[in-house]
Amino acid sequence: MQAFVAPHFADEPAAPERPKLQCVTFNLGGELFGIEIRHVREIVELDTLTAVPMMPPFVRGIINLRGRIVPVIDLALRFGQEATALQASTCVAVLRMLDATGACELGVLLDSVGEVLDIPLDELDPAPSFGARIRAEFIQGIATLGQRPAVILDAERALSLAELAALAEALLDSPPAPQSPRYER
Repeated sequence: MQAFVAPHFADEPAAPERPKLQCVTFNLGGELFGIEIRHVREIVELDTLTAVPMMPPFVRGIINLRGRIVPVIDLALRFGQEATALQASTCVAVLRMLDATGACELGVLLDSVGEVLDIPLDELDPAPSFGARIRAEFIQGIATLGQRPAVILDAERALSLAELAALAEALLDSPPAPQSPRYER
């Protein structure tokens, strides 16, 4: 007995392709994140990070990337978490961000980088309205990758150059936190 194979006709329309979001995944503070690849210019090994005086804590320093000075933001600090520990797997994603003055390069510290994935838009869940460790407006959606949830960042909001500048200015203008008195014997 021969199996039946449905004939394929050349003029049959192909199934429509589902719109997808192409993301680079990365780990940060034990959690899985993603960012749209259109923002990622390159990912570089963390070699030398030069601290800059009078910068807010979330600006960890600058790197020299083939003659270009790129400020490096610690996403963990930006999200109100502990500072990213600098390890052998720590890398910097150099992002191309747009603001009112044009394009700017900005580096973000990552614990490690994962892979590039195509995530169907219809499989993205909305940002939770409460309980997330980062502000809901920073989240483009939640994707399930394998058995693990991944927070897909809205880079324009999470790394808004205008908001980062305003936050930096506010932090620098605020008086230093009072220190507890020291008692010496």
